[in-house]
Amino acid sequence: MKIEDEIKQSAFRSEYHKAYINLVYTSGYLEQAQAALFKPFGITLPQYNILRILRGQHPKPATISLLIERMLDKTSNASRIVDKLEAKELVTRKQCPSDRRTVDVLITEKGLELLRQMDGLEGGKGTGITNLTDQEAVQLNALLDKIRD
Repeated sequence: MKIEDEIKQSAFRSEYHKAYINLVYTSGYLEQAQAALFKPFGITLPQYNILRILRGQHPKPATISLLIERMLDKTSNASRIVDKLEAKELVTRKQCPSDRRTVDVLITEKGLELLRQMDGLEGGKGTGITNLTDQEAVQLNALLDKIRD
């Protein structure tokens, strides 16, 4: 559906304004779709992101600062997210033996198993992004990269 129909707005100041509104709206749409897919697993998108980072580090632990650096949503509170994951027994947290000011975070076997169950959701399956062809996805990636340059 066109952005004009989605937000009931027929005119935009410019194509750049329309593109920006469309990008913001679509981002929210994708986040809501992803949240609905994650709900049965009992985790949020930021929690999933942290678990994926930790799986990539496994068996090495990660620090909170490394998690913050690599998170998709830079506004998320990594420490609070780790607290919630620890309460669900999906991660462990221990003081780093070589630097007592640092905390090491490690994914648990339970966390790895949860990610294995969720691997079918990779790549935005079920969110509409797979409506694109491979060539359109390549083009979209190039355009999004260009916006951030």
